[in-house]
Amino acid sequence: MNDLEYIEIGIALQQTISSDLANHFSIVPKLINDGEACFYFDSDRVSEIKSIQEELLLILNKNVILEPIDSVVLQRALSTYYRTNTESSKSISYSNDFLEELIFESKHINASDIHIEIYDDDARVRLRIDGQLIEKNHIKKDSYNELINQIKIKANLDITEKRLPQDGRIEYEDFDIRVSILPTHHGEKVVMRILGRDASHLDINQLGLEKDDLLIYLEAVRKSNGIVLISGPTGSGKTTTLYGTLKYLNSIDRNIVTVEDPIEYTLKGINQVQLKEDIGLTFTSALRSFLRQDPDIIMLGEIRDSQTAQMAIRASLTGHLVLSTIHTNSAIGTISRLMDMGVPSFLLAETINISVAQRLLRTLCENCKKEQPFNLNDLPKTFELDKEIKNHYVATGCPNCYHTGYKGRRAIYEILPMTIETTNAIKDGSLEQSQVMNDRKLSDKALNLFIEGHTSIDEIYSILIN
Repeated sequence: MNDLEYIEIGIALQQTISSDLANHFSIVPKLINDGEACFYFDSDRVSEIKSIQEELLLILNKNVILEPIDSVVLQRALSTYYRTNTESSKSISYSNDFLEELIFESKHINASDIHIEIYDDDARVRLRIDGQLIEKNHIKKDSYNELINQIKIKANLDITEKRLPQDGRIEYEDFDIRVSILPTHHGEKVVMRILGRDASHLDINQLGLEKDDLLIYLEAVRKSNGIVLISGPTGSGKTTTLYGTLKYLNSIDRNIVTVEDPIEYTLKGINQVQLKEDIGLTFTSALRSFLRQDPDIIMLGEIRDSQTAQMAIRASLTGHLVLSTIHTNSAIGTISRLMDMGVPSFLLAETINISVAQRLLRTLCENCKKEQPFNLNDLPKTFELDKEIKNHYVATGCPNCYHTGYKGRRAIYEILPMTIETTNAIKDGSLEQSQVMNDRKLSDKALNLFIEGHTSIDEIYSILIN
């Protein structure tokens, strides 16, 4: 049996067989030429070698050699090069083009981004799945520029421009790709964000809000005017929460308008505008136009500056419900940020319906998570634990989770309800020192998820520091 610890194959060799074939027979190509095909083969299935060789001979019309290798090593290679969506039986028809295959496979396995990057001696493709980058494969350096030009052509970008960043879009029937190209020291790096168009599957009741928090949130968004703000870093699920809210509010008797960058989902009955700053269509200018469109609900993709913040306040004061996102670390931090943008505290107290902060945490794979004794030294030194924890779970890795130890993500929310106590604390500037949050903080929610065994200390560590 081969004692390799890691299997590495190039793109050309990888494309000689499909993901379905690789996973069905538990094989990874080692060498394929005109008359012979040699594969790494799962050592746990050595009793099937003869029958599988015969089947592959009929399929490939080549002499087949199967080289047994440790099952864990082989499964890791299958997860890297021939990953499939185990939760879906939907079949994907790939073209012969590597780029098309990469895009459709990434969409199929729920990757959010595709990173294509070049270094001094090689190039590679990585996929962001459940918030984490996972290496997909390596690309020969001499074929890298051809791949970049393919992407540029599909995104309607200038293939001769290699010195400046470029942004474009590739459109498919049921999803779009947002393309960002950045010149680096060794060549151009590409990031392709996969944007699903259909928001029909979004349900505000299924986003992860706890029952009490959901009741508070729905009460806030049912108001006819005011501002609803969702905060969190990039990739924390803010847009999904907003779209779930819009779907909940969408009805025939409401005029809903949005300005977004980019439009990630489409919802029937909602008037959506794509931001185009290069021609002057900014959040602020769009909002001015919206106010002349007789809207009931306005959604701004993001409050980025003082002017947009002031306009959003003005819109809420004139009888509109405004929904938006903002980049802050906490629900209370949103209030401070708006004050820094020049919005008076008394206006904030009167117009904000609710402030929400959220994060997405990877959940441990139920198939392979391992329980072990808890050590207090695993927590940040600045975090004060007020609960007893005897054991916790850690990520290990198995074929079910593609050897990551995690499967799926769960949202946690920090809700700042606008009670009389909260509005008074905003007006007199004592919100930071008040006790209005109680056990609603993100750190409390993250710790509870950890104690219940749904996630690991590594996932919640940064939240506990804050």
